[in-house]
Amino acid sequence: MLMVGLTGGIGSGKSAVASRLAVLGAVIIDADQVARDVVAPGTEGLAEVVATFSDRVLDAQGALDRAALGAVVFADAAARRRLEAITHPRVRARTAELAAAAPPDAVVVNDVPLLVEVGLAPTYHLVVVVQTAVATRLARLTHDRGMDRAEAERRIAAQADDARRQAAADVVLTNDGPLDELHAAVDALWHERLVPYERNVRERHAVRPDQVVLTGPDPAWPQQYARLAARIRRAAGADIRVDHIGSTAVPGLAAKDVIDIQLTVSSLAEADGPLAERLADAGFPRLPGDWWDNPRPPGSARWEKRLHGSADPGRPVYLHLRVAGSPGWRYALLMRDHLRADPGQRAAYLQLKRELAASAPDSATYGTLKDPWFDEEHLRAEAWAAQTGWRP
Repeated sequence: MLMVGLTGGIGSGKSAVASRLAVLGAVIIDADQVARDVVAPGTEGLAEVVATFSDRVLDAQGALDRAALGAVVFADAAARRRLEAITHPRVRARTAELAAAAPPDAVVVNDVPLLVEVGLAPTYHLVVVVQTAVATRLARLTHDRGMDRAEAERRIAAQADDARRQAAADVVLTNDGPLDELHAAVDALWHERLVPYERNVRERHAVRPDQVVLTGPDPAWPQQYARLAARIRRAAGADIRVDHIGSTAVPGLAAKDVIDIQLTVSSLAEADGPLAERLADAGFPRLPGDWWDNPRPPGSARWEKRLHGSADPGRPVYLHLRVAGSPGWRYALLMRDHLRADPGQRAAYLQLKRELAASAPDSATYGTLKDPWFDEEHLRAEAWAAQTGWRP
């Protein structure tokens, strides 16, 4: 099962995306509808709302008067928190029930208007944001929904802005054109990413690029890492150290478009325990086989680790599980920090990468041919660490 979070500002066309995904076969969970259901007449949720805010928030038929409730909580942060304490746990519980009832191979899309605002992004395998120009959104709200312009502007201003949504988005669907263009983008997302992603999660298959293609430097890599790290931390279920390592962690350095991440564990036994399955459930299955880092200097015992990948065909990842304080753990952090600090060595490494990518485009050969350079770089980095007092 794949869990997708879908969001967008009011008037962005998020509902059109949800409808298209439903046609394609997704299971849609509408957070707004769930929020209505948990405070419907006769529910414990409505009873608690009335007990907290009095029956002035009810209409003549005994149902919740949303306008009256909004007038109470909109300008009162404490009142809004009391309301959220009543509704949010019930919405989460009902959402979990609906997801659990979906088929095991389902792509479940949770349509959540305030997904970014309430910090839900790490709970999904993928977050899709529908983005539309504010002028277009205002036109839709005033012309199509009959909303007063001042009210439409107030609603838009009360939500996260585009930059904040983009920071949480794995996929941005632009909806400033005709509906058929939006449908085409949704169809491509469904067939090229969501369906194979779901299958990969279910089958515990990680995506591994075979060819070495240098790209970038991409200024979006750190933001992509941040989203991945948030999911990894949530899956780990603990306050655990996660670091962005490798070439995509070094500003200005071209790299394979693969995000390398280091997850710190207390032991390899911890890496082999329930943590491995939790990571796989979150979209980071373990790669089969034995994995280790080449020791520096060569000749000492190999540095064992565990290696996971990404089930997302649109975002390759290598997730290295290394023991805290171990040589391989320290080395990954040292190399990153030295390359960040030394423009000359960064330039030399970039030149080497480009030469090797041109002559040895397969990943295995490419990695092996870099070893001699790293043997020498290790000595330079250790000297730099000693001189600067660097610590991992």
